[in-house]
Amino acid sequence: MTDEGLFEAPASARPPGGGSGGSLHAHTHASAPLAVRMRPRTLDELVGQAQLRAAGSPLRQLVEGDQSMSLLLWGPPGTGKTTIASILSLQTDRRFVEVSAVVAGVKDVRAAIDAARAALVHDGTETVLFVDEVHRFTKAQQDALLPGVENRWVTLVAATTENPFFSVISPLLSRSLLLRLENLTDDDVREVMSRALADDRGLGGAFTLADDAFDHLVRLAGGDARRSLTYLEAAAGAAQSKGTTGIDLATAETAVDRAAVRYDRQGDQHYDVTSAFIKSVRGSDADAALHYLARMMEAGEDPRFIARRLVILASEDIGLADPTAMTTAVAAAQAVQLIGMPEARLNLAQATIALAVAPKSNAVIKAIDAASADVRAGKVGPVPAHLRDAHYAGAKKVGHGASYTYSHDEPYGIAEQQYAPDVVADARYYQPTNLGAESAIRERWERVRKLIRGAR
Repeated sequence: MTDEGLFEAPASARPPGGGSGGSLHAHTHASAPLAVRMRPRTLDELVGQAQLRAAGSPLRQLVEGDQSMSLLLWGPPGTGKTTIASILSLQTDRRFVEVSAVVAGVKDVRAAIDAARAALVHDGTETVLFVDEVHRFTKAQQDALLPGVENRWVTLVAATTENPFFSVISPLLSRSLLLRLENLTDDDVREVMSRALADDRGLGGAFTLADDAFDHLVRLAGGDARRSLTYLEAAAGAAQSKGTTGIDLATAETAVDRAAVRYDRQGDQHYDVTSAFIKSVRGSDADAALHYLARMMEAGEDPRFIARRLVILASEDIGLADPTAMTTAVAAAQAVQLIGMPEARLNLAQATIALAVAPKSNAVIKAIDAASADVRAGKVGPVPAHLRDAHYAGAKKVGHGASYTYSHDEPYGIAEQQYAPDVVADARYYQPTNLGAESAIRERWERVRKLIRGAR
């Protein structure tokens, strides 16, 4: 078995009075990274994920009831997946074994399960088998986990940042409890950092953090607790090298090699930068649009918010001038959900450039606004009789559908007949421009309109 593929907490590092249980806390010596030293030891110490920590929740039942059930943890980086595995091991007094999905093979997986089975038979010791990034496992490697899970030789805790319905085999999904973890809020990250500043396992009150430096590190963390502690540790190290215990903004900027972005996700900067981003794409300045996109992403803006704005813009400012714009924007939004940050920044950048250089038309929004205005003004006349539902007994007796002309029976597949109510029969809502692909649509729509409306 390769050392790289498998990690087991040694007996000497097990918690006091804990029997055979090992955990990730086994290696929290003074020189360990701050994020490791501050790893929560109980569910109550876990920050965020309130839906998972609630009384009576499946996770709390597993931990406090000492039940044996495999978990599949799905969520962004730094949200607590590894921590939950560690808590499950520590609080339930089980052995903790970690298999690396990056380097482990089928042989390593089977060896870990065989060892767990042997421990269970020998003295009843149960094992938590933690598989990080399980989506990196091949189907064969995931298949190798099934006997251990099905026979409960191990309590599997598998973590993934990707949608498990695409990346995890169905038999493993059906045998595991799927728990969805959400991004931590700024307040959650702030609490994580505050604890680290004060706790003896962390910085033990040896450093102070200025408010603007605190805000800067919280923004850079982007909802990732591990990243926030890594940045905080770097900032503390920079302050110490200067011979000071105060971490100001300049020290924080130097430590993480990132200038502070003045951007309040709840304030004016949020709205101003978002507005400039949309107007730059609308104005076809791809460079300016990328600048504002970068500012939003560097400040930790929710990428889903950015993606939603692009989807709206695709219809509002481009429409049928480039019919592929909507497809591009929606694909970017789906990529954000599937991949997550930081990689999804590429998808957002591609969509931003594509929409910025696309021909522009606001004909779609003008059309629906005009139609809505007529409806709000009370122009909602009865549906023409020949268009009404004629699929019930007696419909034809009252003239419903009697004179309807089936479009496919007519030349060009277009029938001359009235579709709109009398009150808006001559309305011209959609008026295509001569820009991009809409120019060809304009010519066709004018011909079609004449065919439909005849002499009117």
